[in-house]
Amino acid sequence: MEYFLQTPAWASFQRSLGRTVHEESGPGWRFLAVEEKNPAGKVIYAPYGPVADSLEAFDEAVAALAAIAHRSRAVFVRMEPVTAGFEAADAGAILRERGLQPAPSNQQPELSWIVDLDGDFKDVLAGMKPTNRNLYRNIHKKGVTFRSSQDPEEISVLLNFLHMTAARNGFKPQSDDYLSSVARSLMPAGAGTLFIAELEGEPIAAALAYDSADTRTYAHAALDDTHRKLSAGIPLLVTLMADAKDKGLKHVDLWGVAPEDEPDHKWAGFTAFKKSFGGREIAYPGTWDLPVNKLRYGAYQVARKLREKLR
Repeated sequence: MEYFLQTPAWASFQRSLGRTVHEESGPGWRFLAVEEKNPAGKVIYAPYGPVADSLEAFDEAVAALAAIAHRSRAVFVRMEPVTAGFEAADAGAILRERGLQPAPSNQQPELSWIVDLDGDFKDVLAGMKPTNRNLYRNIHKKGVTFRSSQDPEEISVLLNFLHMTAARNGFKPQSDDYLSSVARSLMPAGAGTLFIAELEGEPIAAALAYDSADTRTYAHAALDDTHRKLSAGIPLLVTLMADAKDKGLKHVDLWGVAPEDEPDHKWAGFTAFKKSFGGREIAYPGTWDLPVNKLRYGAYQVARKLREKLR
């Protein structure tokens, strides 16, 4: 799988926000890393990276990241090595041996849900719950249609639904400015697509997806609660998958899910929804820090733990 946060399209988007992006590669490894600000100071962050096909290649990538951090006077490197020549279960010992330590929290999900698009799309449908298949096949009888768009102006459809969902459920979505910037950067380039469900020509649900060379990532979605009984979000997601299959993509990444043994997790509801489409869970090593300025990183950790105690 090619992770979208390690693609040239994501690098272009980050640069459009005025951020400094580092892209380097070598035999069997590559990474995209972004300069960020943190209470400790400057951080070099590789989201779902570096990408490496062996442990030796991973070591070379980490050395290159550390060199960038030294040149940039960053305090530490933050990374999420999803493909690095070792299994997630073995990551703790391997990464600690190399001087890394777990970050205070994961920046990207440690568990994700993947739907593979191998074979005929009817095989993908067969892996879903019957309710999902039936809605996809029959919702047109209720006047619901689906379309896709790469016009960044149409991101307003999704933004309106996100505002409704936020007001209803009390969560804070990413800002309109941020998602509008995403749309302006990715949609005209073909790396982002908005899928819209309409009832008699009026939008009732929308979902934004990002594409890498082989994977479509289900990034943001929301619907009009007035039409909740239609469950348009389900066939909308199946439509997104069918379109990915038509484009020759191999996987759909439904993004973060909750651990199975945590039924009260804040993502439990989303997780049940995502798993109803069939697929498999994938576990990542999580987010890890490589201190470069060890004195400042140590002070940052002490200050962070003190703040947590005072809460």
